[in-house]
Amino acid sequence: MADGQPDRLDRRPSWDAYFMAICRVVATRSTCLRRHVGAVLVSDRRILATGYNGAPKGMAHCAELGGCYRERMGIPSGERQELCRGLHAEQNAIIQAAIHGVKLENVTLYCTTFPCVTCAKMLINADVRRIVYEEDYPDELSRQMLGEAGVEVVQWQGEEEE
Repeated sequence: MADGQPDRLDRRPSWDAYFMAICRVVATRSTCLRRHVGAVLVSDRRILATGYNGAPKGMAHCAELGGCYRERMGIPSGERQELCRGLHAEQNAIIQAAIHGVKLENVTLYCTTFPCVTCAKMLINADVRRIVYEEDYPDELSRQMLGEAGVEVVQWQGEEEE
């Protein structure tokens, strides 16, 4: 603080702010035409795996196929998720952990969007104990199941400093 400016260490982001910022960067890799979602799995302040939503590896993305299949069929967001070429960011993060032999135990998921019920079931079985998300998603069954499983769910409200 020699020059009258606050010390950089005085403005360090909290761990939640830090991992949410990374999560937003991960979302920029999304190939989904409707929503860009990023997910980061963390244990003991270490990133274990990341994921973003999009088509399975080696397969054409919706933009390459003339647009979103769900849009063409008029399917509203949150409905008929099985009619989509893409995997969700949370699914891809879990798959990346499995591919690389990373054990998921008592982990925190940071995600730009609240998980759907399919992802919630996978996260419960992957031993995710805490979820920090930014954007809400209307899936009451997901909320109920996460609560029943004892998963702490926190909506991210913005920047925090330590």
